[in-house]
Amino acid sequence: MSVAPAPLATRLEEDMKAAMRAGEKLRLGVIRRARAAIKNAEIAAREPLDEAGVEKALRGIVKQHRESIEQYDAADRADLADVERAELAVLEDYLPQQLDAAAIEPVVAATIAELGATSPKDIGGVMKAAMATLGGAADGKEVSAIVKALLGG
Repeated sequence: MSVAPAPLATRLEEDMKAAMRAGEKLRLGVIRRARAAIKNAEIAAREPLDEAGVEKALRGIVKQHRESIEQYDAADRADLADVERAELAVLEDYLPQQLDAAAIEPVVAATIAELGATSPKDIGGVMKAAMATLGGAADGKEVSAIVKALLGG
């Protein structure tokens, strides 16, 4: 049984071809690495990825870029951090817009109220429920910071 590729994967393939034709080396490299990560995730899953799976694979790459930027900034390597930022900008074009803290906080507050969480020992349960509600629309670090602030952790 053949599964049609996810629309995001198809868009990446089309954009890769366009980047090749236009000679956009940075964009081409980023898209090739993204497609390789998706392929590796498909191999690990032993089946083609659906749209959510493709998005998850891309979010993993985005997370790596953000961590690299933090490390390069800490090491005072602006040249390398700038390259990572440029690559991150290309990847973020393929993902839905991330929610900001103002949009995340009410969801976390509702989750805390729903679970009856009252102390920092409840952080794990609140995180799990909040991330399930928010899905890929929020960065885990941001959600964690808000949960800890609201629970006094």
